Amino acid sequence: MNPKINVKGTEILSQNWFVLKKVTFEYQKKDGTWQTQSREAYDRGNGATILLYNQQNKTVILTRQFRLPTYINGNESGMLIEACAGLLDKSNPEDAIKRETEEETGYKVSKVRKVFEAYMSPGSVTEILYFFVAEYSKAMKVSAGGGVEHDQENIEVLEIPFSEALQMIETAQIKDGKTIMLLQYAKINNLI
Repeated sequence: MNPKINVKGTEILSQNWFVLKKVTFEYQKKDGTWQTQSREAYDRGNGATILLYNQQNKTVILTRQFRLPTYINGNESGMLIEACAGLLDKSNPEDAIKRETEEETGYKVSKVRKVFEAYMSPGSVTEILYFFVAEYSKAMKVSAGGGVEHDQENIEVLEIPFSEALQMIETAQIKDGKTIMLLQYAKINNLI
């Protein structure tokens, strides 16, 4: 652990859906003095995301679903186009993303490749996100997808030409950070 950080206390503010904590800590500054700070951190667990791509058809599979936080922050419809993603739920990242891929998109993938991991909002959320890519084909489609009923998911599956998906970033039709990162990864690494 970092010797320049001394956690003084943790208070649970909410455990409604996940856990919101207020942490009070001392932080040693560069000049050697200590400063007391308090921050809130939302712990929702870690997650995984994947870009499904078809090299031959030059397409990607994305999803569209309602996201309340975007709605209350100016997204008029609340709908967001995203790469498939989900929480690990005590699984390892690879198993979790295979499960989420089948539930959300209806594609059963057996080979996935981890390309990187990132903290998506480190100022307030503890989550680390594991990023994967995988090739897909029509033969891998085993269901309609759309998510699972008990999670109250209502997910639309989209097959989009890769070039169009990249343009959708420029036109702000795609505003989701993880999706932008995966699409740019695919472009930089000539996956499609």
